[in-house]
Formats: sequence, C-alpha cells, structure tokens
Amino acid sequence: MTNAAEATSGSGQAQPPARTSLRGLLAQTEIDLRLFGMLVALGAILLTFHVLSGGKLVQPANMITMAVQASGIAIIATGMVLVIVSRNIDLSVGSLVGIVAMIYALLMTDILPDMIGLSATFPFRWVIALGIGIALGAAIGGLQGFIIAYIGVPSFIVTLGGLLSIRGFVWYLSSGAAVSGLDADFQLLGGGAQGSIGGPLTWAVGVVASLAIIGLLINGRRQRRRFGFPVRPMWAEVLIGTIGCLVMIGVAAFANANYWPIGLADRIAVEEGWGPAPEGGWKIPTGFPIPIVLLIGVTLVMTWIANRRRFGRYVYAYGGNPDAAELAGINTRRTILKTFVMMGILSAIAAAIAAARLNGATLDIGQSYELYVIAAAVVGGTSFAGGIGTIPGAVLGAFVMQSLAYGLSFMGVNSPGQNVVAGIVLILAVGFDTYSRRRGS
Repeated sequence: MTNAAEATSGSGQAQPPARTSLRGLLAQTEIDLRLFGMLVALGAILLTFHVLSGGKLVQPANMITMAVQASGIAIIATGMVLVIVSRNIDLSVGSLVGIVAMIYALLMTDILPDMIGLSATFPFRWVIALGIGIALGAAIGGLQGFIIAYIGVPSFIVTLGGLLSIRGFVWYLSSGAAVSGLDADFQLLGGGAQGSIGGPLTWAVGVVASLAIIGLLINGRRQRRRFGFPVRPMWAEVLIGTIGCLVMIGVAAFANANYWPIGLADRIAVEEGWGPAPEGGWKIPTGFPIPIVLLIGVTLVMTWIANRRRFGRYVYAYGGNPDAAELAGINTRRTILKTFVMMGILSAIAAAIAAARLNGATLDIGQSYELYVIAAAVVGGTSFAGGIGTIPGAVLGAFVMQSLAYGLSFMGVNSPGQNVVAGIVLILAVGFDTYSRRRGS
C-alpha cells in the first residue's frame, strides 16, 4: 500500500517511474532523438530571431531565401558525411566550387560560343556546360582521392593543398576578373520566381511525399513481420504517419504562400496575354525553388547510397574499424577513392547553383564553403572518430547553421560576428559529441 500511495502521491518519489514511462513511449516510436533535437533547435533559433525582429523573420519569402542559401552547403554536406565517416576530411570543396563555377561561366560566355561556335540559340548549350563541369569536379575529386587512397598522403594535407592551389587556378582562368552573362535556362538553377516549380507542382510534391511516407511505413511494418522482427505499436505508426503528412502538406502550403514580384508577374501576364490583371495584381505562387528540389533529390539518392548500397556499407565498415574492413575483403582504397569522386560531383552541383544565382562567377565564389560544410556535418551528428553519421542529420545541420547566419544577418550583425557564432556552435557540437562518446564508453 505504501508503494502504491507513493506512486499516486505528488511526492518526488513518483517522478522516476513517470520519466521511465515517457522514455519507453519515445523508444516505441523509434524516433531518432538527435534528429528530433536538431529540429527543435532549428525551430527555437527561428522563433527567437522572429521575436527579436518584431515578427518579421518567419515569412515565406525570407524562409525560401534562407533555404536556397543553405541548399548548396547542404548538398556538399551529404557527401562530407561519408568522407568524415571514413576518417578523412576534404578542405578543398570551397575552392572546387569556385573553379567549377568559373568553368561554367567561361564555357557559356567564351569557350562554347567563340571557340566551338555554339551560339546562344543552340539547344541545351547549358546542359553541355553542366556536364563538363560535373565531369571536371569528379576528375579533381578522383585525383585527390587517388593520392589519398593509393599513395597514402593524409587527406588533410592533400585537400589543404587543393584548397590553396585550386583557388589560385580560378584567378588564372579569369585573369582576376568576374565573368557574367550565363544562359537564361541555366540561371533557373539558382532559384528565384522563374526558377521555381510553381504552385501545382509544389502541391503534387507534397502529396507524393505524404503518400511515400505512408507507403514506407506500411512496407516497413510488413517487412518486419515477414522476417520476425518486433513492430512498432499501431498508435506510433499512425502518429508518425499523421505528423509526417501534415509537415509535408504544411511545407508545400508555406512555399505556395510566396508569390512572384508584382512587377514581374504583370510583365509576364502581358507577354502571355492573360488579360486584365485582377484587383490587387497577379498572385502567382512560386512554390519550391529548383535548388530545394535538387537538394531533396540529392538527399534521397545519398541516403539510399549510404543505407542501401554496398558502397555505403563499406564506408561505414571502414570508418568503424579499418583493419577489420581490410580483413573482411573490402577494397578500402577504392572505397576511399569513390568518396572523393562523389565529393567532386556534389561540389559541381553546388557550383551550378552558386553560379546561376550570381549569373556568373567571381574570384571569391565558394569562399569558406568548406568550413560551413564541415560544421553542418558535425552539427548533424557525424563523428570525427569515424563510423557515425547520417545524411539527413547533415542536411539539418546545414539548415541550423544557415538559420543562425541568416537570422544574425537579418538583425544587422556583420559577417565577422556571424563567423564568431558559427565557430562557437562548431566547438560546442564537437565537444558534445566527444562528451557523449566518453560517457557511453
């Protein structure tokens, strides 16, 4: 009776069972608490700056701008996860973005039209430039990976050399000048009103994503039963599915609440012959910008590679124990080489977004990308000790870092102040990871 009374009374002795019960409920949902914590942190950062700005920050236009700015960093961070998981580092990604962006600009302004004779009317000229840039990124990444994996030079030294030398080549390519005037279709990769997929397609993406969540939950439950694994309680499945669908539809609605600039919408309406403008002007939803669509695609592909393909399993096995991976018959050197080739390809995609947003390339394009990419991966839970890291965590880490930078910029804090905050956050993230590992061991 005493125990029962204590359990039902308001005394402190009843608290441990309640905490255990809450922990048990969270465990039944199988939610990644680290990712959930990062989502809470992202929401807290945005809410704090929203309050400090007098309710002006969290608006559709501002959030879409922030997301577009974070997309390039997030795309590269998905590859940096595998590099760090394999106990390596890549400091050259910012310089690689810079040289590939300059190649894009030179191809579309000088090389293709003047040297090869492909004028602006040539169909899909920008696709040729994009393919050459991605091939160049893969080649530079492959060269660095070969030196690291087969010659044995530490990745820190190789990529530090790449950071310095590749940035120098950017200057030689343009003789120190900025290059502008890219193809109009290529500029759509940078986002903006016309570089977005529009309202109907955004709603379609939200609906398809919701159906995918439901399908994955049903298939996962079926597979667990098939192979005799324990399944989540039905209430947990329904809760996860409901929240996931609401988030997808809510994000689509939020993106569609951002409209084209009135002047641009009126001009397009006249050119297309839409007739007289309605009262208040044309309101055309922008929907998801193309950089965000690219980020979603890259995240899905990289998650599939990391979790479902042999290459991804090899990377995690090598990062967890290199000697055991060698003894298991894994070609570790080829695995390392592939990770750096992948980094080159992802850097080229990010370079396309950066160059398209600027309508050209400058000497400082991609500057400091490597620092924010590494910070995004580490804040997202990737351990420098190797073997631990997730692709969605790195993407969330990129948005956390960008939300801090964008919020501080919105409040009028200059770039040095933003760097101070980014450095402190990075140190705290690594310190938390080190503390967690020590306590776990």
